Amino acid sequence: MGSLRYVAMGAVVGTTLGAGVVMLGVPVALGVLGFKAAGIAAGSTASSMMSAAAVANGGGVVAGSAVAVLQSIGAAGLSTTASAVVSGVGGAVGAVGAVASRFFNRR
Repeated sequence: MGSLRYVAMGAVVGTTLGAGVVMLGVPVALGVLGFKAAGIAAGSTASSMMSAAAVANGGGVVAGSAVAVLQSIGAAGLSTTASAVVSGVGGAVGAVGAVASRFFNRR
């Protein structure tokens, strides 16, 4: 019974940490890639992605494409729905990781 308590506690901690890391990490990662609030940073990975998308689409970036969505998130942040989805996925991954590590690291 004690082992189940540790697994449950690990799942709660993993869920909390996973959701928090993802919610803080997504905006930071997009900024590092060059998706800034003021637009795409010159010479960045984002500008290379935008250039490739524009060349592939005859000179413009298609609305709804990966570059357009990432720029939207970089400029305005995540919507409430997107925040819920992203934190839910991060939490689920954290919980699974915590539970899995408990089972695979038994001695």
